[in-house]
Formats: sequence, structure tokens, C-alpha cells
Amino acid sequence: MASQASLLLQKQLKDLCKNPVDGFSAGLVDESNIFEWSITIIGPPDTLYEGGFFNAIMSFPHNYPNSPPTVKFTSEIWHPNVYTHGNVCISILHPPGDDPNGYELASERWMPVHTVESIVLSIISMLSSPNDESPANVEAAKEWREKRDEFRKKVGRCVRRSQEML
Repeated sequence: MASQASLLLQKQLKDLCKNPVDGFSAGLVDESNIFEWSITIIGPPDTLYEGGFFNAIMSFPHNYPNSPPTVKFTSEIWHPNVYTHGNVCISILHPPGDDPNGYELASERWMPVHTVESIVLSIISMLSSPNDESPANVEAAKEWREKRDEFRKKVGRCVRRSQEML
């Protein structure tokens, strides 16, 4: 019998296929596993990431939507809110409830109302406006603040590499 999580993910996939959203595409990595999605995010217009095609894997826990998925870029990306190994660090992907470190309000963290669409749109927003206050990649955040030209060059290289992978 299908679980609540798998039924919900099947519905979200069907909805995204019927009504695609500008800025990204989504599908399953393997048709037999509804819990692992392949996402391609198109670099948002008027940002340093414009023109890029960034691939990521979104992995859902079996208790979704009570717990958040993880999102890991498989494309190279230079950003203050993406760990060097590719994992995305944004508030809505953090476990629900109070932040043990006191940086985030519970209302900013994961809530079961989030969907694949709302998560990816949050990541697109993150690309548009990095949060360098609590970075996942400290070096990228420091460059973003202090050496913007170096930051631009690194992002530009990531965009070009993503285009070459097409």
C-alpha cells in the first residue's frame, strides 16, 4: 500500500507536469523511486546566475511532509547558502520547531504546507539574494561581502560550466 508521503509526492509531480512553473523543471531520478527527484533550476534573470542550468537532487524522507527534504546541487555552484559539497542551506529546509541556535524563528523553518514548487521557488529566491548572515559557505559569503568582483568571476565560471553540460 502506498504511503501518505508517496501519494502526496505523486500528486505534486503530476501537478508540476500538468502546470510547469517558470524557472525550473522537475522529474524523478528513477521512475521506481518517488522519494528522489531530479531538479534543474534556470539561473534567475538579472542575477549573477542568469543563463545557468543548475542540476540538483531533492531527496524526501519517508515521513514527508512532516519532515523536510534535502536538496543537493550536483552542478558546481558558488553561493553563500550552498555548502561546498552542494547541500542547500535555507531556513525552510531546516527541521520544524525552534532553532537550537536561536538564528531562526520556528515560522521560518520547515512546515508541512511546503511543496516541491515552494521549495524550488525559495531556492531561486536564494540565488537572487544570498543571505550572508548565516552562511553555509563562509568563503563565498566573505567574497560576496568583501570581494564582489572575485565572487562574480567564480559564479560566471559556474554558469559557463553549467551551459557546457547541456
